[in-house]
Amino acid sequence: MKLLVILFATFILALLGTFLFQGKPDFIFSGNLGMAVFIIFTGFSHFKFQKGMAMMIPDFIPARMFWVYFTGVLEIAAGIGLMIPSIREMTAILLIIFYIVVFIANINSSRKKINIFKADYTGPGMKYLYTQRIPMQMILIVWTWYFGIYLH
Repeated sequence: MKLLVILFATFILALLGTFLFQGKPDFIFSGNLGMAVFIIFTGFSHFKFQKGMAMMIPDFIPARMFWVYFTGVLEIAAGIGLMIPSIREMTAILLIIFYIVVFIANINSSRKKINIFKADYTGPGMKYLYTQRIPMQMILIVWTWYFGIYLH
């Protein structure tokens, strides 16, 4: 849930900044900036915690390290795409699909009790999936839809 602090803090700071500099808060910009900072941050984490993230990917999927790096690059690109108004809506749609697809890795990770930071099997398990990961995925999907598609 620490990552949600990045999302909300960026959003609030951007609202404050746009209010101070433009005279009114810019909700579309602030919401997309919050998600952009969040997703770029998680994208870079694919390069720092690559071994643990590779462990999250189901065993039947080949070339796991490729997928870790590829999805890291995709996340960084999505963060940039959210900040470009002409491609924001398409980026948001693809990002929502991405969130749904990678949820499979989150289920696998929880079942195996994977700790991505240590790249071992000391993670919190299924309790984490139900109490933190599912609610966070819902927030990310709704946030991306609201600021990237609905308000767009």
